Amino acid sequence: MSTDVAERYVLITPARNEQAYIANTIISVITQNIKPVKWVIVSDGSTDDTDSIVEKYAAENRFIHLLKRKGDPRRNFGSQVRAIQAGCTLLEGIQYDFFGNLDADISFGPDYYEKILAKFRLNPKLGLAGGFVHERIDDEFQSRKFNSENSVPHAIQLFRRRCYEDVGGYIPLKYGGPDWHAEVMARMKGWEVRSFREIKVFHHRRTLGADGVLTGGYRQGMMDYSLGSSAVFEIIKCMIRVRHRPYFIYAACRLAGFAAACLKREQRMVSREFVNFLQNEQRERLVNIFKREKAVRGF
Repeated sequence: MSTDVAERYVLITPARNEQAYIANTIISVITQNIKPVKWVIVSDGSTDDTDSIVEKYAAENRFIHLLKRKGDPRRNFGSQVRAIQAGCTLLEGIQYDFFGNLDADISFGPDYYEKILAKFRLNPKLGLAGGFVHERIDDEFQSRKFNSENSVPHAIQLFRRRCYEDVGGYIPLKYGGPDWHAEVMARMKGWEVRSFREIKVFHHRRTLGADGVLTGGYRQGMMDYSLGSSAVFEIIKCMIRVRHRPYFIYAACRLAGFAAACLKREQRMVSREFVNFLQNEQRERLVNIFKREKAVRGF
């Protein structure tokens, strides 16, 4: 299928030791009804067979480009963002209207990007979009418990190019969260952010699979504080997740990480304007939660 100018998109995939998953991701992309005009896969210091798998498919699909970089000695979110930035250097001179990050452990149907691009066409204010992430639970893929229509996970973020430029792209952050920072910035700049539950995406490594529940939860609590999340919102969010048994330990660790960062008065990684905007959003979300609870309880 030919690609209309208005449907031209590019992808960047940072990958470190993804031999177990990356072939599924590549097959998902090369079978798309609307293919990217360029896909840069950045091997971020891989020591397994990731490079050879990518090279095999790149030889047969000219839009795939492998970029090898040394990367940081250990897996971290700063290195991941720097890998994306390195991949962006290969996009110079390419005509495109949408920019996507795609993790190397994702798969989806052949009409995935066709459906997402259609959402952009219908809504000129839509700046960032993606599908609903599903993970394997009890031998079948199920929608992640805390998927939200108002947030797009880093693994599948597709930006309108003007939106991506408005937010300044991804920035390296000490505790991670470049995706969260980017989507909050998008709303600050007047763009809409949406995930669509009817468009399914399959994540083959469980959330926090690389970090582990204890370390990952604690780090994300530190991340929440560093990006300006309010204490009240953090406590209520973690309490809600504690009620769901599989998330009990994770939620407790996340709250502990937030508390530790608060007690140490960790330096926040964002501007006061960003913090104020985020906390205003969080207050609105809490008000809506309480309204729904009152409606359910009938008072």
